[in-house]
Parts: sequence; C-alpha cells; structure tokens
Amino acid sequence: MIAADREADVLLQGLAPVIGPAPRLLILGSFPGEASLAQARYYAHPRNRFWPILGALLDEPLPELAYEARLERLKARRIALWDVLGACRREGSLDAAIRDARGNDFDALLAAMPGLGAVAFNGATAARAEPGFVARGLATYRLPSTSPAHAALSHEAKLARWSALRTDGWISA
Repeated sequence: MIAADREADVLLQGLAPVIGPAPRLLILGSFPGEASLAQARYYAHPRNRFWPILGALLDEPLPELAYEARLERLKARRIALWDVLGACRREGSLDAAIRDARGNDFDALLAAMPGLGAVAFNGATAARAEPGFVARGLATYRLPSTSPAHAALSHEAKLARWSALRTDGWISA
C-alpha cells in the first residue's frame, strides 16, 4: 500500500463550529481542505477567497487580521461558521475525492441558535444539504465556492454573488 492510499483510508475529523451569542446567518462549507485541517483554521489556504469576500461584505480588513480576531468579527456580526460534513475520508482537498462522508449534527446546533434566519452554502457540495434547512423554514443561499479549485468565476464574480447576503440584510457593513 502506498502512502497516498493510507492517507485516503484515514477518517478525517472536521473543525468545531464557530458560533457567537445570537447568530442570524450560518455559513456552511463542505469539509476543510488540507491546509485548514493542518492549521485547525477555516479557509486557511492562502488562495481561498473566503476571508477577502467576507471582509469586503462586512467592510472589515478580515484577511489582515489574526485568525481569532476574524472569528470574533464574524461572531460580533451574528455570523456562524461550520461545515456540512463532520468527518470523511479524502486524499487531497477536492470535494470530488470525499468518501465515507459523515454529516454534522444540525439538530443540536440549530436548537442552540433560535434566532437563525438564513444559511449560506459555500459551494455546490455544501449546497446538497439545502433541503434540510429549507424544511426548517430557513432562507438559503447557494453561493459559488471560494476555493481556489473553483476557478470558473473571478473574485469579482464570486463577490457579486455573495453580495446577495448583504442585499437581503443578513450581512451589514
């Protein structure tokens, strides 16, 4: 067995949710990439556009801040952050390589967030969970992935699509 095969057989564990006192918006990714898992930080890959896009929407210098300060800014703006999957097997960082996916427990999470009104999905893989949130009466947004692997859209085009969160009042500057 080669090293890559052994790596793909390891059950990877995701990151804990980021939740402030009274979130109104939950942003869900699919599962952290290799850089994020290695650093135990959401969207740690330097070419991922998540922090620049959220920073532009919030009118905050998020990419320039220390990671913990970024999280505090999200919490202060009533934005929670997590992933659809809590564990999986995967070689590399691509969603297409995910195997043996295990979803996160959203019943418990949502019970702790009674003021939640909307869920934004960062990419198509995360958006597969949308029906469960629609069934709970939440507004949902299928947004383009901020991953560098999703190069079909420019930063500006991604920002324009993510701006719906601001237009609809879920994010304010």
